[in-house]
Amino acid sequence: MPLIQVVMVLIVVGVLLWLINRFIPMAGSIKSILNAVVVIAVVLWLLNVFGIFSYLSTIHVGK
Repeated sequence: MPLIQVVMVLIVVGVLLWLINRFIPMAGSIKSILNAVVVIAVVLWLLNVFGIFSYLSTIHVGK
C-alpha cells in the first residue's frame, strides 16, 4: 500500500473519530474506551500494512 494511501486512511480515521467525539453525546468513560479501541485498531492495522505484524507472529519464543 503506497504511503499516500496510508496517510489518507489515517486522516479519515482521525477526522471520523473527532466528529464522533465532538458531535455525538456520550459519557466520558465511553469516549475513552472508544478512543482506545480505535487507536489500538489503527496501530495493529499499521503493523499489518508494514509487515511487522506478520513478522512478529513468526517469531518463536525460546527457539
